[in-house]
Amino acid sequence: MNRSLIAVLGLWILVATGSLAQAPPAGQIAAPAPVLHTERLEGRPSPPARLETMAWLVGRWIGEGLGGEVEEVWSPVRGGQMMGMFRLVKKDQPVFYELMLLVEENDSLVLKVKHFQPDFTAWEEKTGFVSFPLVRVDGDVVHFNGLAFARQPDGSLKLYLQLRNPETGQVREEEFRFRRAS
Repeated sequence: MNRSLIAVLGLWILVATGSLAQAPPAGQIAAPAPVLHTERLEGRPSPPARLETMAWLVGRWIGEGLGGEVEEVWSPVRGGQMMGMFRLVKKDQPVFYELMLLVEENDSLVLKVKHFQPDFTAWEEKTGFVSFPLVRVDGDVVHFNGLAFARQPDGSLKLYLQLRNPETGQVREEEFRFRRAS
């Protein structure tokens, strides 16, 4: 597995574990934290929500993120679920894929994501996946734990994701910019 793929995997672990950057040791001054578009549950329960909240996401989206070209495709609500696919391509080569499932659980929403290497080898264990419970819906922005979908006035989409650098432990927010392709 190449170094950049390992780094991306380590960054995704932040979301899976819910861990955040720790305070600096006593006597050191921390740089001001950047303003994040994403939120975390912080022990609160997910609010009530229905899949129809995300129906606007249906279709194919293309754009930029993580230093490459990104694509997401979302199916309509069917059988109480929305299914999605994501891929990242750099220099015409796939970097990783995701299969996504948006479901109603406990009267709220959960986004479940399973990652795959370019050869379709899963990152998570056979039954494992990363889970993003809903934090809140605020107009055109839907906040999941460490991830936010922000519908823009021009019809485009910005997706924000909290990532942790596995080498430094620092948390940053990655912005993905999408436009509707179909």
